[in-house]
Parts: sequence; C-alpha cells; structure tokens
Amino acid sequence: MKKHQLSAFQVIGISVRTTNENGQAKKDIGNLWSEFMSKNIVTKIPNVLDETIYAVYTDYDKDHTKPYTTILGYKVWSLDTIPEGMVGKEIEPATYTKFTAKGDLTDNAVKDEWDKIWNTDLNRTYISDFEVYGKKAIDPTHGEADIYIGVK
Repeated sequence: MKKHQLSAFQVIGISVRTTNENGQAKKDIGNLWSEFMSKNIVTKIPNVLDETIYAVYTDYDKDHTKPYTTILGYKVWSLDTIPEGMVGKEIEPATYTKFTAKGDLTDNAVKDEWDKIWNTDLNRTYISDFEVYGKKAIDPTHGEADIYIGVK
C-alpha cells in the first residue's frame, strides 16, 4: 500500500458524534447523509472550493471501536465564517494510505471497504481519516470514493 503525504485543508459541514458499537455509526451516518442531501448543505457553506464532498472522521476517543466525530461537508478556503449548526475543522498535514470503495456507494461499497481497513495491520494515527466523493461518485450507485487513512 502506497503512502501519500497530504497538505493541510479545511472543511465546513454538519457533524455527528457516533460509535461503531452495535451498528450505531451506520444509523447515525446514514441520517447525517440524509440531512446533508435534503437540506442542500453546499448552498449554506461559505468559501467552498469545489463540489467534492468530504466525510471526515476525527476526534477519536481511542480507535475505531470507540466514539468519534463524523463531519460531512466541503473543502473551504477559510474557516472565518462557520454557519450556525455547522462545524469547521482543519485537517493537519499528514501521511495517509489510500483505499478506494467501488460499486454502489449508497449501499455497502463504502462499509465493505472500511471492513477491510479495520482488518488490516495499518499503524493508524486516529487523528483524521476521510472519504472523498468527487467526479467518480456522481452516479453513486456505480461510483468510486477514495478513503484516506491517517498512518504513522
């Protein structure tokens, strides 16, 4: 697996605190996606750089088995103005290993890729991980999403 050194970037979006225990994250993150799409969040975020959606996993209590925060949003050029009810996060420069989920992104393609990640022996940082939904995810039922896992 190839490592990628990525620069810092900033995201604004909506968030939820969740856990993978008892399937809670699937429910919470599914609800977050529903809210994100139904409220057309992109129109409410200032300073958006492009229409690529980011799903950021951060503020881990320990590892993927403990609570963490998920943010759905967009990359922005400034965190100076964060709309009410939203959060802003700066993702620090770091080293990542990239995975790609392919198939029906609205069903289990992303979850299946995470299952593989959780069963690898990556030396993870548990600072920030993220999914990128760009041009290859325009048709989410036959799409691709890149998943970046922070590693040491």
